Amino acid sequence: MQGAQLKKHIDATLGSGNLREAVRLPLGEDLNEWLAVNTVDFFNQVNLLYGTLTEFCTPENCPTMTAGPKYEYRWADGVQIKKPIEVSAPKYVEYLMDWIESQLDDESIFPQKLGAPFPPNFKEVVKTIFKRLFRVYAHIYHSHFQKIVSLKEEAHLNTCFKHFILFTCEFGLIDKKELAPLQELIDSIIVPY
Repeated sequence: MQGAQLKKHIDATLGSGNLREAVRLPLGEDLNEWLAVNTVDFFNQVNLLYGTLTEFCTPENCPTMTAGPKYEYRWADGVQIKKPIEVSAPKYVEYLMDWIESQLDDESIFPQKLGAPFPPNFKEVVKTIFKRLFRVYAHIYHSHFQKIVSLKEEAHLNTCFKHFILFTCEFGLIDKKELAPLQELIDSIIVPY
């Protein structure tokens, strides 16, 4: 299956409501290809979700990128910004989305051509993307959940996050300590299965 067919497979299995099934590597599929298609999907999903909050998540309301009182995230991309810097939440998300987009557009990392090889460090790149996307979810849940509820978007947010976490767990993409800000929520997602 190529990108477009894998995308169809994801949409079809998601529609079935069984997210556990939806995240599994389809039989005979290339793992990297599956990770790539899903990475693009989750990136777009988080981007859209966060987009609904931009009028509430402002430098004034969210001067730092946090997930509750105990967790603060600083930005570094290792290229332009080597030493992690403290930025507002909207600035962090802007840096992050631009950085992910540049990874996705880099054909040496995410090959577009059929049969082009993935780089040896591909899973590491994917793990960094997922770790950072998780931080956006953590910020939304900790800082903007009431707003999400008032917009009647919580069911959508919860489904997106559940899909994200099940995928992450299926392929071991985020270290447990990184998940701490939303551990209770994650436990409630993982345990019922």
